[in-house]
Amino acid sequence: MLIRKACPGDAAQIQAIYAPYVKNTAITFEYDAPDIEEMHRRIGETMKKYPFLVAEGAGKILGYAYAGPFKSRAAYDWAVETTLYVKSDCHGKGVGRALYQALEEELKKMHILNACACIAYTENEDEFLTNASMRFHEKLGYHLVGRFHQCGYKFGRWYDMIWMEKMLGEHSVSPLPVSFVE
Repeated sequence: MLIRKACPGDAAQIQAIYAPYVKNTAITFEYDAPDIEEMHRRIGETMKKYPFLVAEGAGKILGYAYAGPFKSRAAYDWAVETTLYVKSDCHGKGVGRALYQALEEELKKMHILNACACIAYTENEDEFLTNASMRFHEKLGYHLVGRFHQCGYKFGRWYDMIWMEKMLGEHSVSPLPVSFVE
């Protein structure tokens, strides 16, 4: 498996990975799967400042991970929101872990200190949502920091959303400036 930076030509495969999550799960609260053109735009926008990585095996993209702003104000520059999606037939094979570890290394090089994950959550797992993402993040050292109750409505049901956080570095009174991707 190769972890590399995404490129514009990856949009179709990335879109194909994401679309089933939109159509068949409450993992994302998006209702309509973006088309390839929109995914191409999202990748490009992300890569203006943040890393966007793909895991590749046998010439096919197995999953992707990227970071984006936690909040837009300058005081939040040292914190990012992380995102990860893996092809359904690649779950449990180390793809997600490898992507997140590579993403965290890139973020550390940028002097990012806080990695935050926004995760759909449910008290009662169902056919649209399990809490596997929460358990995955816990295994990687993320900790629960907040929960919003019944804030996402999809498939005729209400779902919660949790925030989990991992510290990637030491917080000092004079942090190194963030070096955004160019």
